[in-house]
Amino acid sequence: MDALDIGRIVLGLVVLVGGGELLVRGASALAARWGLSPLVVGLTVVAIGTSAPEFAVTVGAVLRDESNLAVGNVVGSNIANVLLVLGVAAIVLPLAVKAQLVRFDVPVMIVLSVLLLILAVDGLISALDGLLLVGLWLAHTTMTIVVGRRSTALAHSVEAEDASSAGRSPSVPLSLVLIAVGIALLVVGANLLVTGAVSIATGLGVDGLIIGLTVVAVGTSLPELVTSLVAAVRGERDIAIGNVVGSCIANIGLVLAVPAIFAGDGISVASAAVALDIPLMVATAVVVLPIVFTGFTVQRWEGAVFIALYGAYTAYLVLNATGHQALSGFTQTMVFLVLPLIAVTIITTLVHDLHRRGAVRATSSAGRNAA
Repeated sequence: MDALDIGRIVLGLVVLVGGGELLVRGASALAARWGLSPLVVGLTVVAIGTSAPEFAVTVGAVLRDESNLAVGNVVGSNIANVLLVLGVAAIVLPLAVKAQLVRFDVPVMIVLSVLLLILAVDGLISALDGLLLVGLWLAHTTMTIVVGRRSTALAHSVEAEDASSAGRSPSVPLSLVLIAVGIALLVVGANLLVTGAVSIATGLGVDGLIIGLTVVAVGTSLPELVTSLVAAVRGERDIAIGNVVGSCIANIGLVLAVPAIFAGDGISVASAAVALDIPLMVATAVVVLPIVFTGFTVQRWEGAVFIALYGAYTAYLVLNATGHQALSGFTQTMVFLVLPLIAVTIITTLVHDLHRRGAVRATSSAGRNAA
């Protein structure tokens, strides 16, 4: 263990927090200036910015003809975004969910995840597949911005408010500078922390595959994690949850699709990824819908379940990679006990919430009829 590596980790954490603070501050100001809701900015500007490390890793992997790393980076990051990033942010502060997210953005995330699985069945993400994914991502981004625009009257009131408080709110150029600097710091901070952690793990004799499955996988999701945490602490819940969903959409429709277009022969997908990892990514995307639908809030206990599931997934990867004898018992426990219990809990909560809403609507309707 080298003091320089410890210094890299500490400095990386500091830079990450600073970058997340600048990105959230700039994005919040930009939302107000442009008449966009914080959710829309989180789904677009912030999501693209925090996906920069994944894009850099994927492009580098494709250029080195390391398709497994490119696919694994995107799939692993999406799983980490939902289970780890959303889970931690919800524990810090329960995340209120807008109706737009439930009706439009989360379904788009699910559709893109399922589509990626379908396209990967033949073992290749071709240039044509990449064009399809990019087209869907562009369509989602465009519709998000158009639908998210406030009414003309509200936009005028925001402009009037901005004019009266120009000294207190950053201008558009300054907001863009804050966002750009924040993204740059997130990339630098993630790189510093991953480099230091990998060096320490290697020095301790930890297997390189395990390092890749744990340290590197979490490392590329650190910008999303820190940004969502900073947003939650600052009370910008829409940015926190919009960042997670938007990053998952951008990872498929931008981070993986663009390199596939320019890779010539496309990006090959290992059969193991098609059999396990991509279906798990689809499952994590699907499970978000009932979670955010119940009460339109991601509660602390739901965040804790997400974190526990991510821990179980990581444990499975490590046990499977090392061929540990505990793998069989661990798998059976998860499949036949833990996952069914979680499914029953989610379904029960969803049914109870639907009944509660029905009762509220019935009471309101009866009150109107009586009046």
